[in-house]
Amino acid sequence: MAQQLGISPAYVNMLEHNQRSLSVALLMSLSETYGVDWRDLIKDEDSNLLADLRNALKDPVFEDEMPDLQELRGAIDHAPRLVRQFLALYRNHRGTFDRILRLESLAQVEDLSRATPEATVHDLFRENSNYFASIEASAESMRRKNPCTPDDIYGVLKQRLKDKHGLSVEILAIEDMDETLRRNDIENARITLSEALDHQNRVFQLAHVLCLLEFPETLDAVTKSKAGLTEQSRTRCQVELANYFAAALLMPYESFHAAAEETQYDVDRLSARFGVSFEQVCHRLTTLQREGAKGIPFFFLRVDKAGNVTKRFNASSFNLAEHGGACPVWNIHTAFRTPGVILPQFVELPEGERYFTISRTADRPVFSKDTQDRRVAITLGCELRYADRLAYTAPFNLSDAELFSPIGISCHICARKACSQRAHQPLFMELDIKADRRGTTRYES
Repeated sequence: MAQQLGISPAYVNMLEHNQRSLSVALLMSLSETYGVDWRDLIKDEDSNLLADLRNALKDPVFEDEMPDLQELRGAIDHAPRLVRQFLALYRNHRGTFDRILRLESLAQVEDLSRATPEATVHDLFRENSNYFASIEASAESMRRKNPCTPDDIYGVLKQRLKDKHGLSVEILAIEDMDETLRRNDIENARITLSEALDHQNRVFQLAHVLCLLEFPETLDAVTKSKAGLTEQSRTRCQVELANYFAAALLMPYESFHAAAEETQYDVDRLSARFGVSFEQVCHRLTTLQREGAKGIPFFFLRVDKAGNVTKRFNASSFNLAEHGGACPVWNIHTAFRTPGVILPQFVELPEGERYFTISRTADRPVFSKDTQDRRVAITLGCELRYADRLAYTAPFNLSDAELFSPIGISCHICARKACSQRAHQPLFMELDIKADRRGTTRYES
């Protein structure tokens, strides 16, 4: 092999052990000599695994014994099952740890190690890089059979439900829906929607129902690929996958990806073009991970006014908090003060990684006077290296070091010192306290 490639046997050995990277010349030589597609040689299907492993090892519980990048890649290449089992164990540890933090009494310590359905959904999407080819294909097939503009799609979906499934769609008063947004009343051959839903969400719900009716085998195939699911977790995963289908149907991959690139990922313009909500566009942007037509790898986070995480999807290396307690320096919380206004922010994690995020509120359906002002805040973010492709970063000097706000994932595990917003003592380190001076918080001086 060394003779055919014109290199030394020792260099081949280093390549085999991931101690050297392929140069362009060597890549072309391998392609020509062995008749393989060079694209197959540079696929990095383990990039998410590497990012998850790096994030896990940054936990303060591992102190400062951080393996270097070469060691991590070696572990993934030579012991991939061990790496996946380690990450599963770490997720279990984090889930248990988070539950302990929220306990009010020792009597609640039962069933701590069980993964929540929310965590299961996140892991399923994360393991598939937020992209499901089979569901995309199903959505594209239905859209081809029912071509229409965004303005007409509601009527088209209603007609398909009627013609193919014998189901009528009815809008009922809020009091007749028992505080439910949608009911699949198959016995009475109807789908009932609450009048609390706006037009965009009515369309989305019909697309969701069509997925459940016409592609149950596709959903089953995806969820069966995830081992160890409880019945509740499997149902939750299928609900989220049906939501994925609805987004793919309303925002077809090719046209949506092209529009995203054309508008520099302007969420408002994409929302107007495809007749969908701001939140639906943000969610869809995280799924643009098709080989050969990838968009920017985004992460998406949704929180309520109390800081509880109500939805999260991640196609980036950012380590998203599963529960509440996200950093108050991050302006996702400030968004509640300026409803409907997009807030850009450049942030830096304690380890030095830098990201760009936009945050904005989104409204929830209103059932009554008690459900008014039930807004949530959503954040869409990406690594700094992609920021210049976004319309939102045009006014900023990206080389300005003062541009970045220092944030952490959660006060409980954040090792950042001298933070004026610190709310908790870090669990795995002691901050210096001296009697003769007062620091910015009561946790250190």
